[in-house]
Amino acid sequence: MHFLPTVIRAEYRGEYRIYLEFSDGVENTVDFSQWLDGPVFEPLKSPQYFQRFFLDGGTVAWPNGADVAPETLHEQAKASQAA
Repeated sequence: MHFLPTVIRAEYRGEYRIYLEFSDGVENTVDFSQWLDGPVFEPLKSPQYFQRFFLDGGTVAWPNGADVAPETLHEQAKASQAA
């Protein structure tokens, strides 16, 4: 069975960036601006609303039901770490 790392800590870092720490030890600041397309993500374009994120189901989510898959966030965090 494939192990899926989950987000265990998230901290706002300005604009659309959130520092993420995963259950497998990967950590990095991820820029979420690339995912703010479509109706469910429209409210997140407001900096005040964006900052209302919370952890749910091992990923970052918002009160309107928007979220980004944990595997997508993990891949982005790892890619940024290697750069």
